[in-house]
Amino acid sequence: MIVIECSSRDGISMADAVSYEESRLKASVDTEEPTEELLQWAKENIGEDPDTRELRICELRDMIFERGECTPDCTDDDFLLRFLRARHFIVPKAHRLLVNYYNFKESRPEYFENVDVNRMRQLAKTLVLSVPPYKDQHGRRMMFLNIGSWNPDEFTIPELFQLAIGILEMSVLEPKCQIKGGVFIVDLSELSLNLVWYLTPALAKDLMSVAMTSFPMRLEEVHFVFSSWVFDTAWSIFKPMLPSTVIAKIYFHGDDLDSLHNQIEPKYLPKRYGGIHFDYPLDVWFEDVILNDEKILEAMAQLGYEQLRRLKTDESSY
Repeated sequence: MIVIECSSRDGISMADAVSYEESRLKASVDTEEPTEELLQWAKENIGEDPDTRELRICELRDMIFERGECTPDCTDDDFLLRFLRARHFIVPKAHRLLVNYYNFKESRPEYFENVDVNRMRQLAKTLVLSVPPYKDQHGRRMMFLNIGSWNPDEFTIPELFQLAIGILEMSVLEPKCQIKGGVFIVDLSELSLNLVWYLTPALAKDLMSVAMTSFPMRLEEVHFVFSSWVFDTAWSIFKPMLPSTVIAKIYFHGDDLDSLHNQIEPKYLPKRYGGIHFDYPLDVWFEDVILNDEKILEAMAQLGYEQLRRLKTDESSY
């Protein structure tokens, strides 16, 4: 979802690092059409044929109205295309994903309604969630989750979901992200037993919905790092809910960063994971993206995030 506008850090050693401001990568949403090279990759890997793309979109739109399982507030080509890309252009599967998307929004209104953008901004200043302004070596968008940085006395579970879902919605505005998918890196270094008590089966189900079954972005890999016996307790809650196809995408690295680097090269990782980049707090991502792109604000407003406009107007909070 984010293109690098300036960079002086790819391929350099950590000894060359100067300061955050001097080397910071600036992010922006890239809504440009895919290149011919990327379209060829999409044709070979997710079944996106330019000659039949419009036909598949029409088939999906017809299926929505014929089956009547949901009432989407948007059925334009660009919106439906993200669901087709997420399900390899298999129309019935794309339709099921879209139905799941709207069913989840209806069943969990607390994740989508009454979003307090000031609270969202405060949560973004933590490192619970972060989205770097660079992709991995395969061109996939990365999201880092450091669950141990979450203070449940300060931020509620719905607020966590509001932030995560908002970021994902912005991510899939980019055609490149729709095509290549995403990667989650989950940092368990600060996970405490106290936090595990919040990881209920109901929460696990909601996480599955957002990550796997109810959102139009393919999750290609999940990497767990710095795990401990506390995580084993939490994993026992989640694992029974996961199909084998999902488990096949999960990697457990423990404290072995070399193992992580076998999957994601160090030059595409923050320093805390043996990479070369500074941490990129999510509030900076908001500043780079939201305050500088009216088109993104408009697109997000159409998805129900009108409140984000306040981040544009209330610049005094920055």
